[in-house]
Amino acid sequence: MRSGRWWSARSGRSVAGQMFMLQVVIVLLLVVTAAVEQVLQVRHDSSMEARNRSVAVAESFANAPGTAAALRLPDPTTVLQPKAEAARKATGVDFIVVMNTEGIRYTHPKPDRIGKKFVGNIGPALAGRTVTEEVHGTIGELVQAVVPVRDTDGKVVGLVSAGITTAHVGGAADQQLPLLLASAAAALALATAGTALVSRRLRRQTHGLGPHEMTRMYEHHDAVLHSVREGVLIVGGDGRLMLANDEAQRLLDLPPDAEHRKVRDLGLDSDTAELIASGRMATDEVHLVKDRLLAVNQRPIEVRGGPPGSVITLRDSTELRALSGRAEVARERLNMLYDAGVGIGTSLDVTRTAEELAELAVPRFADYAAIDLYDAVLKGEEPKPGDALRRVAFTGLRKDAPLYQVGERIRFVPSSPQARCLDTGDSVVEPRLQDAPGWRAQDVELTGRILEFGIHSLITVPLRAGNLVLGVANFCRSEKLAPFDTEELALAEELVARAAVSIDNARRYTREHSMAVALQRSLLPRSLPEQSALDIAYRYLPAQAGVGGDWFDVLPLSGARVALVVGDVVGHGLHAAATMGRLRTAVHNFAALDLTPDELLSLLDELVSRIDQDEVPADSTAPVTGATCLYAIYDPVSRRCTVARAGHPPPALLGPDGSVRFPDVPAGPPLGVGGLPFETADLELPEGSSLVLYTDGLVEDRQRDIDEGLELLAGALESAAGGTPEETCAAVLERLPARPSDDVALIVARTRALGADQVAEWQVPADPAAVSEVRAKVTRQLADWELDELSFTTELILSELVTNAIRHGRAPIGVRLLRDRTLICEVSDASTTSPHLRYAATTDEGGRGLFLVAQMAERWGTRYTPAGKVIWAEQPLP
Repeated sequence: MRSGRWWSARSGRSVAGQMFMLQVVIVLLLVVTAAVEQVLQVRHDSSMEARNRSVAVAESFANAPGTAAALRLPDPTTVLQPKAEAARKATGVDFIVVMNTEGIRYTHPKPDRIGKKFVGNIGPALAGRTVTEEVHGTIGELVQAVVPVRDTDGKVVGLVSAGITTAHVGGAADQQLPLLLASAAAALALATAGTALVSRRLRRQTHGLGPHEMTRMYEHHDAVLHSVREGVLIVGGDGRLMLANDEAQRLLDLPPDAEHRKVRDLGLDSDTAELIASGRMATDEVHLVKDRLLAVNQRPIEVRGGPPGSVITLRDSTELRALSGRAEVARERLNMLYDAGVGIGTSLDVTRTAEELAELAVPRFADYAAIDLYDAVLKGEEPKPGDALRRVAFTGLRKDAPLYQVGERIRFVPSSPQARCLDTGDSVVEPRLQDAPGWRAQDVELTGRILEFGIHSLITVPLRAGNLVLGVANFCRSEKLAPFDTEELALAEELVARAAVSIDNARRYTREHSMAVALQRSLLPRSLPEQSALDIAYRYLPAQAGVGGDWFDVLPLSGARVALVVGDVVGHGLHAAATMGRLRTAVHNFAALDLTPDELLSLLDELVSRIDQDEVPADSTAPVTGATCLYAIYDPVSRRCTVARAGHPPPALLGPDGSVRFPDVPAGPPLGVGGLPFETADLELPEGSSLVLYTDGLVEDRQRDIDEGLELLAGALESAAGGTPEETCAAVLERLPARPSDDVALIVARTRALGADQVAEWQVPADPAAVSEVRAKVTRQLADWELDELSFTTELILSELVTNAIRHGRAPIGVRLLRDRTLICEVSDASTTSPHLRYAATTDEGGRGLFLVAQMAERWGTRYTPAGKVIWAEQPLP
């Protein structure tokens, strides 16, 4: 009997038998699939292995020492055949064939095929590429590779082919198939054992209980069903109510004969009846049944092998709904306070902070929010009570609300909630605006339109930071019908209190930033000096936050020359701005000495080093100042520009033809590093060229590196070719963000040249008698320039300077006149001795020459050149 039941369980007539057959089919399918996949994978792996091995062997032999040289021998076979056979046996490939560029074999495992043409595609290999292909040869399916052999010049001088049959790299499928079959047999055995175990347990569970035990189980089930505090319904597949416990009858108010009747005939509301009769799945769907909120859950029962129908559970959630509603409100308020902590005060900008408060409140707390601040707060100053306020932020559900708009100045009447709030420092709530006469007195016509618009409730909270009241925050409701209550007033006060701290911080920052910017602006040039060598335009953009140390200058020098300087002090803040002012003053002083760019940068380097040494704080950590600088001197007579830089970006040069290049100027170390000399570069600039100097803020930021920035700068300059320096500046700055992260200083200088008709020069013999001849030449030149009024003083100046050069200097001696904005007289000699002005005694026979020159000239001085020195003097033109 027991064995008959076992066979029945496996014969397919029982559920256990059906499961057994299904498991057998699944195992067989898995075995077949695995076998097919294994064979395909082995074939693919064999092909890939053959390709990789043939390519590796061919490339190794082609690049082996001596292969290319052997191809140039009269008989390459004698050298290459033994090597090829040795390599073939060592690597396990079936053949290694070396051939010339026409495909004639030099080597082959079968010697009778040497000298014959290779069978395969050698065209790509002759072009320098590697070729792999699968062919059917006399030894079976094989993969062969053809690679080029290059000489030392890279020219293809021959070809190497290596091949291997796929059968020699396969064979794994035959080894793995027995393991696969063994696994399938084990799976079938496990399925048979599992089916037997399940069948035995089912017999125990279904036939182990007698009538008494089954009756007791039903009684327990019935007792539990009718005693739980949750309604339970069972509905059949035809929509009839099969069972309803006591709680379900109470919650739904079912009639006594409800069971076995159609659900739609039980007098339930349409939504609830439709849900129960539909049989669809539902999870905690809330339905209003008379005065109760019921959470309905419904699940079909046929999915577990039962009869068609569904089980419905009902839970009374009326009180829970009210409690959860209050908890939801509390949670939303906590979320708002959290969002206020992380979302208000993200920037040190007063207006933006006020906007963040308004944006947070709408629509989560109010329908409209407006922030009004004193004008003094916007400027960073402390507010003065009694002044008018300005609306700095406004947010609402609709744009057409009849409220004061952003930018309007508002003076609230004493009876208004805002005025009372400002006077007392306490918040004011108006639950019903139509019953607030003091509010109507602000503007009768406007307040009437506000009430018609639907705004009905208001909260006004002072923006208090310590003892200062910065303004007021106004919250209004129109769409939400419930007026503001005391709990919402507390929430508004908490939100505004957090925002007030951020607004006050932004106000203080605005004040400090304005002071720092004012200091920085005072240290930068307010206007450019007059000169004729360069047509200059400049721009200076402060950083988005903080004050930097970028500066620039244009300095007229002797001989109509002009110096351009641009620099950048490391860091931000007042220290950087003050250091920038010191360096700019030092550059002015050093430039007055007519130093060369490299000498001037050396002196600046020493100055920065002294600044670092002198400014050691109490904790002995020296604030390394550091700075970069670029100094250039342009001579309009020779059109040459001498440039030196200390850790600064190179200048850009925009040619008259629109081409852009970055001249190779030696990059010295930043100022303050010391230890290395600075080098100069001499550039010859065609007239009409534009020399562009800038700081690193123009070409480098966190989003791009300096190379990308230089490319963008070059593109901007090319697009502005042919424009004025002002237009060039505008074109360059268009590529920058509205508020750069670092300061930006930019100078665009278009070169001019002094024509030959503005320059006169002569060589003077070292003979005192030559002075009279110089005076005569100067007189004629001034007559040609229509400057006869300056003949007497110019003759006197040149007579004294030439005489001093003859007596105290060394040949050669030269004289040059320049007619620019002034008349410039220059006397050069090869001596490096500097003359100095002194007051001669009454008994002295000489010593009054330079004194007379200083009295007659507007300016005079000395500059040194590689060949000596130049004494110059300037006179204003009549």
